[in-house]
Amino acid sequence: MSKEINEVWLIDYARTPFSRSRPKQPERDVFGEIRPDELLATLLMKFFDQKLADKGIQKSDIDDFSTGTAMGVYEAWTYGGRLPLFLAEFPVGTSAFFIDRQCGSAGAGLQFCALEIMLGYSNITLSGGVEHMTRIPMQNNWINANLKMVDKKSPWYRPQYDLMTSINMLQTAQKLYEEETPKFTKEDLDKFGVRSHNLAVKYQKEGWFNGEIIPIEGHAPGNVEEKVIIDKDQTPRPSDLETVSKLRRLSRPYYLKKNAYGEDIGGRKGYIEREGTKEGVITAGNSSPLNAGATAALLMNAKEAEKRGLEPMVKIKSIGWGAVDPSVMGRGPVPASKMALKHAGLEADDIDFWEINEAFCIVTLNCMDKFNIPEEKVNVRGGATAIGHPLGSTMIRLTGTLARILKDEKAKYGMATACCGGGQGVSVLIENLDA
Repeated sequence: MSKEINEVWLIDYARTPFSRSRPKQPERDVFGEIRPDELLATLLMKFFDQKLADKGIQKSDIDDFSTGTAMGVYEAWTYGGRLPLFLAEFPVGTSAFFIDRQCGSAGAGLQFCALEIMLGYSNITLSGGVEHMTRIPMQNNWINANLKMVDKKSPWYRPQYDLMTSINMLQTAQKLYEEETPKFTKEDLDKFGVRSHNLAVKYQKEGWFNGEIIPIEGHAPGNVEEKVIIDKDQTPRPSDLETVSKLRRLSRPYYLKKNAYGEDIGGRKGYIEREGTKEGVITAGNSSPLNAGATAALLMNAKEAEKRGLEPMVKIKSIGWGAVDPSVMGRGPVPASKMALKHAGLEADDIDFWEINEAFCIVTLNCMDKFNIPEEKVNVRGGATAIGHPLGSTMIRLTGTLARILKDEKAKYGMATACCGGGQGVSVLIENLDA
């Protein structure tokens, strides 16, 4: 029996400010004293009290809840998504699930919730995401990757996977940069990072992000006893190319002999001639910082919203995901966005604005190149290089920020997309029904 496909509306979205994570100096992170589950629960409680209550939406209205986290271990273990709900005092009958698609985790949860509504299994869903890279850093004692895959003596040896590159994010970005030679230069990456910071600073000063940020109590940097209300992202700063170009290089070259298109790029000699150095190109100025932050989005069946007299931020027009070579995970947004465009019956040129996650600037520039997207359509309020990238929570930030941009610019279509560790991509295509 065929089912009617219901229209899904994004009704509201909110997030905490994003702090600057300091795994070795937790007192310097303004959220360093807050557990990740408590950070998300605090956001959920404030989301209902300060935004959703005015729309007549109660916690008891939620049919299903998703939590996305890339590092869902230790304090971020959610007991199947339920612990944040217990902390936020949701009714015991509210179902939940936890999802890990690395940097696309919150987006994958939002996608699943949208599908529930499309197929009539839920009417109202809530999607959340959280990452705390101070309390649960990327290198931790609670994750044990199977390194037998790189042991030639093991029956689990898998030479087709460049595992050591795949789990070192700096190196995945460096490899993507080299594979795309000669399309980009380090200066291109640095310029995009400068642009990101200066745009974010501009709109932060104008108060634009106040429309999505719910202030959270934290502490003063370096003083856990001094309680402070944190109401803005901690990492955007005025930037210039001269300063950024001198930042320490963090990645190591591969000295590839051929690029992704089979063209000879000269190996070690060619790399050094092009770059003028034996070092890599990835720096703190052209990649995202470490952050802590939580995000949340409420989805609703359009018919249910109309019954309640509610207007949408945007309609969820289409979704997409895809997989790529894990050693160049930054290619992930391309197949994911192709899927979303195909199911929406649209072309890349139809998209008015894009939020392409700046885990590394090379990821965003590569996606722009593959779809021929002009810069003026991309990350127009700044990107993750400046705003921050608390891994698993990011995709909801991208989607919610993009929805607000479409409203501001009276534009019709937007695409939010991110690469994911392990070699994946996640995309959400949204439509402004007022445009």
